[in-house]
Amino acid sequence: MDMHEFYMGNVFDAYEFFGAHCNENGTVFRTFAPSAVRVNIIGEWTDWKEEEMTKSGQIFTYYSPNAHKGQMYKYVLYSAAGRHEHCDPYGFSMELRPAFASVITDLLEYRFTDESWLKKRTKNYNSPMNIYEVHLGSWLHDPDSENGWYTYESISDKLIAYVKKHGYTHIEFMPLSEHPADCSWGYQNTGFFAPTSRYGTPAQLMMLVDKCHNNDIGVIMDFVPVHFAVDDYALAKYDGTCLYEYPSADVGQSEWGSCNFIHSRREVCCFLQSAANYWLTVYHFDGLRMDAISRAIYWQGDPARGINNCTVEFLKKMNNGLHALHPTAMLIAEDSTAFPKITAPTEYGGLGFDYKWDLGWMNDTFDYFRTPPEERKNHHSKITFSMHYFFNELYLLPVSHDENVHGKATVIQKMWGDYEVKFPQARAFYMYMYTHPGKKLGFMGGEFAQFREWDESREQDWFMLKYPLHDSFLRYMTDLNRLYLTRPSLYDGEYDPRCFKWIIPDDSERSVFVYKRTACGETTVCLLNLSDKEREVSFSDSENVLIELLSSDSSIYSGSSPTLEDVRIKADENGVFKVILPPFSGRLFDAKTE
Repeated sequence: MDMHEFYMGNVFDAYEFFGAHCNENGTVFRTFAPSAVRVNIIGEWTDWKEEEMTKSGQIFTYYSPNAHKGQMYKYVLYSAAGRHEHCDPYGFSMELRPAFASVITDLLEYRFTDESWLKKRTKNYNSPMNIYEVHLGSWLHDPDSENGWYTYESISDKLIAYVKKHGYTHIEFMPLSEHPADCSWGYQNTGFFAPTSRYGTPAQLMMLVDKCHNNDIGVIMDFVPVHFAVDDYALAKYDGTCLYEYPSADVGQSEWGSCNFIHSRREVCCFLQSAANYWLTVYHFDGLRMDAISRAIYWQGDPARGINNCTVEFLKKMNNGLHALHPTAMLIAEDSTAFPKITAPTEYGGLGFDYKWDLGWMNDTFDYFRTPPEERKNHHSKITFSMHYFFNELYLLPVSHDENVHGKATVIQKMWGDYEVKFPQARAFYMYMYTHPGKKLGFMGGEFAQFREWDESREQDWFMLKYPLHDSFLRYMTDLNRLYLTRPSLYDGEYDPRCFKWIIPDDSERSVFVYKRTACGETTVCLLNLSDKEREVSFSDSENVLIELLSSDSSIYSGSSPTLEDVRIKADENGVFKVILPPFSGRLFDAKTE
């Protein structure tokens, strides 16, 4: 690592210098602690007795031929604030919470076999991308484990088989970097370079990613570049001063009670951009979903407080560097603001993300589906509005964990009405989502209409699949997913305005919507009736035959309509189609000219 470039904020490989690096001859340790008077190290090979590290400028170094892979260690920092024990900020593994020692780790222990996947990998701009968001500890519980957790290795075959069976292209893991509180779900980190030991070892996580790739499944990880846990053994006041965080409480603490990174400090920028590069390089992740970007753009996430220019410049620089190092990896922004050019390249004044979560679409759509049917005519624009701004960014449609917790209710619970009437509406909702332009993301449990809000301590309610409404809902989602994967008109050219056209956008009185998607010489027409009454819909277009692809009201999905094969609707002599739509339903058609 070039030290001058480190102090200039240009380094993306700081983890190759700092941290613990072992070989057959021993281990060398380095830590950055500019305000520390002295730094000692304690570890298993010292019988936890302090040995002094050598100071050179702002860096402390230690070497021992007796320190080897698998042994635990801590740094003991002395400063004007006193004596404090810390884990290694660049440590590659840690003990299970509440213990916090770092663990010497050989990052070359596992050998990947995913060369063919990496060679063909793309950013999926004109490919289907259907993401299954997972919290690894609560997707499925291991009955033989004390904590209920499967390891990265032991869950891999089960998770991969499920994802492939039900039509997903990518898995997005909620943060896997080490964190002390289960209830933070990984969003308040203590180990930015350490996979959480809850689920096993770094080599086991590498194996999980490798297996996914060898089964044609991409893997995305949530990454948190904005804030970190307040625990005093980690980054908080690491060298006795606010090294990684702001010294001012006004901007130093986030709304979650965590510490905000100070992105105006170049060494901190190197720490974060090196961590991002680390997960893409060492673990072969295919993308990073970056959390809380609105809190990075604006001071404390509040536009009224103004733009945090240092953090905005950091994001541009980090994204630009990551694109150069990983041209086919995806950088995804969770951002709820109207800040422009989130997904524009940095050379054109953008932030350089590949995709942005369309949280406006998500909020408007759920608001609409919560509304009683007789009032929906007054909220018609909540469904149509998204296409007025959609082409401003490269959007991804998210239905994430955030929409399934904290009293917000799960997707099926968000639907208006009593138990049974929620199911047809949820099927129609997902048809709208999967035919709307934009990549897709759904949270675990939504695919079988789980009613209970997500709880990180409990596995998903798989027992619900013994009930016909839930089992048939999973069948519907699987068929919808597979249709999305095999219809180019539903994904190719979706960021091109010419590939989407409203046919009936303004039938607010009847809560009817008709639109079409076109690409690769193929046309898919979607008809939605979001009212509680049957509707006959008449329209004309350039095609003269509609061949049904999917009906959300089919009896095989517990709907009220008979399941028929080869349903074809021809336009009349005036070129007009007439289609019957049951209440709360959607129908998809392949439109052709014959």
